[in-house]
Amino acid sequence: MVQSSILGFPRMGVNRDLKKATEAYWAGNLSQKDLLAEGKRLREAHWKLQKDAGVDIIPSNDFSYYDHVLDHIQLFGATPPRYTQHNLDPIDEFFAMGRGHQKPQMDEKPAVDVPSLEMVKWFDSNYHYVKPTLQDGQKFKLNQNPKPVAEFLEAKEAGIVTRPVLLGPVSFLTLGKADRGQSIDPIDLLQELLPVYEELLAKLKEVGAETVQIDEPVLVFDLPPRVKNAFKPAYEKLGNLGDKAPQLVFATYFGDIVHNIDVLQSLQNLYAIHVDAVRNPEQLEVVIGALGPKQTLSVGIVDGRNIWKTNFKNAIEKVEVATQKLGKDRVLVASSSSLLHTPHTLASEKKLDAEVKDWFSFAVEKAKELAIIAKAVTDGPASVREELEANAKSVEARATSKLTNDPKVKDRQAKITDEMFNRKSPFPTRISQQQTNLNLPMFPTTTIGSFPQTKDIRIQRNKFTKGEITAEEYEKFIEKEIQDVVKIQEELGLDVYVHGEPERNDMVQYFGERLTGYVFTTHGWVQSYGSRCVRPPIIVGDISRPEPMTVKESKYAASISNKPMKGMLTGPITCLRWSFPRDDIHQSEQAQQLALALRDEVVDLESAGIYVIQVDEPALREGLPLRSGLERENYLSWAVKSFRLSVAGVKDSTQIHSHFCYSEFQDFFSAIAALDADVLSIENSKSDAKLLKVFVDEAYPRHIGPGVYDIHSPRVPSEQEIKDRIQEMLQYLTPEQLWIDPDCGLKTRQWKETKAALTNMVNAAKFFREKYAKAN
Repeated sequence: MVQSSILGFPRMGVNRDLKKATEAYWAGNLSQKDLLAEGKRLREAHWKLQKDAGVDIIPSNDFSYYDHVLDHIQLFGATPPRYTQHNLDPIDEFFAMGRGHQKPQMDEKPAVDVPSLEMVKWFDSNYHYVKPTLQDGQKFKLNQNPKPVAEFLEAKEAGIVTRPVLLGPVSFLTLGKADRGQSIDPIDLLQELLPVYEELLAKLKEVGAETVQIDEPVLVFDLPPRVKNAFKPAYEKLGNLGDKAPQLVFATYFGDIVHNIDVLQSLQNLYAIHVDAVRNPEQLEVVIGALGPKQTLSVGIVDGRNIWKTNFKNAIEKVEVATQKLGKDRVLVASSSSLLHTPHTLASEKKLDAEVKDWFSFAVEKAKELAIIAKAVTDGPASVREELEANAKSVEARATSKLTNDPKVKDRQAKITDEMFNRKSPFPTRISQQQTNLNLPMFPTTTIGSFPQTKDIRIQRNKFTKGEITAEEYEKFIEKEIQDVVKIQEELGLDVYVHGEPERNDMVQYFGERLTGYVFTTHGWVQSYGSRCVRPPIIVGDISRPEPMTVKESKYAASISNKPMKGMLTGPITCLRWSFPRDDIHQSEQAQQLALALRDEVVDLESAGIYVIQVDEPALREGLPLRSGLERENYLSWAVKSFRLSVAGVKDSTQIHSHFCYSEFQDFFSAIAALDADVLSIENSKSDAKLLKVFVDEAYPRHIGPGVYDIHSPRVPSEQEIKDRIQEMLQYLTPEQLWIDPDCGLKTRQWKETKAALTNMVNAAKFFREKYAKAN
């Protein structure tokens, strides 16, 4: 029979329970015992949900209090010495790596001040992982109470035999980096790491694990030969442990592995291979041909990255391609990837329009879909006839709905001309006019957009949403918040202000709510990093802007400010990537529709007296196809054109900024340059300043603001620390180019730490301003 399996399940719980528990623990309002108890409750609830849905193979060790890669860092004893030296409790050490730890000296206990490890995007998703940060001479040692073993036993005690999930050794090392001041190439540590995997697998076998899912998603990349060649010796060792270890399910996702098919051919000693047949269904035939005579194929057929109902007819046909060649006993049906990237359950959505709701499927519903597909393939379509008919009806209803198509949007797209993608003059002409218009000092300071969203802001927004206060009352409240933020920026001495975004719930949702073509959930939360959750809007139809979206607040802020006010918008690619996009038209078409809507907003902001406008594109890098080649080139072409279309309608004297966070920008530098933004701000505080060398090598002519401190941690950097960071940057950038700003928006921070950090940042900028003024 064909069995169903899930590669991973969302961690947060139906009501973001884990977020609330961890944040309460960090605030000192929940004990460690209660935090751990809540984690256990959530794990058991999620295992039971999957079992009740009829899933045959249920994962364990997919849960994490912060990040699964960070779990492995601690599991393998790879915690950098700067964290271990403080003798923190294991869970506090874990959180210190994820979010930093700053604690003053108390009694006999010395002060603790450590920043977090670097955090970057997980492949091309909006999830962030903590980078393994490794030392020269790195040693690995299995944790005394291994988390995968403990959670397998926990599930077993609850009456559910699970399949533990591990990040594979090649991916763990490839996704890591050498610590600052270290020179190790992480893949050189493979032989040091493999014995720890052997020990762990042996322990899992001892407690009754029959199979283990071992994720090696880096196999979808174009790999350097040294990394590619590491798979064979690694899995010869792990796959030949025989009765000493569980059988291994080697899992890949987010792309195809056809270009690395020779690696797959060397893995025929493993029990099963999982491939993503949603993202790349065409790889099935090639992968089947590379399997060993007894190997099982896990077909990832239910989308782990989007919220649309699975088309049962199409899915069953793909699975049957495999069963016809391998037999039903050698095929599993599975989610394409972990369901971590989808909301918890559609059952929580009480306000969605019934027509649209019928098109969606969240994690709990996807579990049920898998069980239905497995039964249909095993027992024949008649065994689930009612479910198949209902599914076909839903698919047809969506395809023919009037909600999806707007002829006016299509007509406007058809009238786009080449001139609409270009600013009026080249950068040297523009920057001269902008300097005259804005009169900014050397090393200008600004923030990336948002200021702390206090409890009071959330309460008032909730009251307004529920109709408990009037629109006039809410508007007056927002104006008072803007007044406070402008006054604080005056006191801090910043050079370019922002209005603080108190009216905005989320940088994509806020805009989606003001555009046609979007729908919204009330409980469709997805983990982005740590306790941070986002509620992606859903694009269901053609997109347009009925009226201005941000002009009122920005115009008001400018009217009470004595410095330039920066308008804040989210760019077309980020609006697309941080939404659940349509799967019935190409993403380039959706991005172009968003760009036209934003173009109207940019022009209206300028007309309202806003002469600095930031259009954020933090998701540009994340949308980059994982492999080089034509697909990547085409993506960068339409993504860059979408950005340029959105901003090119303004005068030369208006300064266009853009922001990138968690971007390894050296991978797509030509596209960044092609955006033609006047000022670029980038997340950089946790990266080596040497990464800025690409701006020197490519003779980048425009202005840059590499983040000088990490906003994802409550830790306050000292003034000297920021001065040191700026000095590093000046090795690669000219003083005339350099802007001084934080890594990202300050929405999730508290006011006390925000003011302290910005004070140090402004003072550091003033120091260099004076230093270079004297030199000249």
